[in-house]
Amino acid sequence: MAPRSFWKGYLKLSLVTCPVAMTPATSENEKVRFHTLNAKTGNRVVSQYVDAVSEKPVDEDDEVKGYQRGEDDYVMLEDDEIDAVALESTRTIDIDSFVPRDTIEWIWYDKPHYLTPNDPVGEEAFSVIRDAMASTDMVGISRLVMYRRERAVMLVPRDKGIVLWTLRYGDEVRDETDYFGHIKEGKPDPKLMTLVTKLIDERTAPWNPKMVDDPVQDKLIDIIAAKKKGGKRVARPNSTAEEPASNVINIMDALRKSIGSEAKQKRK
Repeated sequence: MAPRSFWKGYLKLSLVTCPVAMTPATSENEKVRFHTLNAKTGNRVVSQYVDAVSEKPVDEDDEVKGYQRGEDDYVMLEDDEIDAVALESTRTIDIDSFVPRDTIEWIWYDKPHYLTPNDPVGEEAFSVIRDAMASTDMVGISRLVMYRRERAVMLVPRDKGIVLWTLRYGDEVRDETDYFGHIKEGKPDPKLMTLVTKLIDERTAPWNPKMVDDPVQDKLIDIIAAKKKGGKRVARPNSTAEEPASNVINIMDALRKSIGSEAKQKRK
């Protein structure tokens, strides 16, 4: 059963408007979560804001946002001042522009959400916008207040619905040339390329969601289940993983050994 939508509003393109509902496309509800407890009493520990100088608790009504401009010097902003610069409408996804789908690199993608029509009458308008984007290989760009901040969002047609991605802010994506710029250019040895390509072929497999299973989560569930039954504390296993070589004397020999190892594993 699909979870309830967490946002309802309107999708708008010029004079075409239709009611829509949105739900996060990903979930962490199944993750094992822990509370911090007092080991002596078993009671939960609660967090509280404390004045850094007086060390006295601060009431929620006295909390205010502050921008640091110097040491122990802040510009304080009230909530209504922050709200004044936000979008006037937080319930309308007004598509401002369209861009070719392949021009927005994955590094700008933040969180995906499923966008669906929320009214049978508006379903035709939703479908027209979705199919028009799909046929032109375009994605829609809009702005929306989500998670208490105004964000740029991208609308991508997918199957019968639309995936709405929140996009990262411009100052969140670091310039790749700062990290890749020092790497030397030049083509590798063709023989090495042949061996690495063969190694890639040996390890090629169809995508399967099990490839991103969380083994730590599974082990935590086992430990919790054992403790519920009164089991003893689980000892930390000794690591049997081999340490990688600190340097490769001969990459050609290493690749040949790797390919030989892959072949043996396949035969097994």
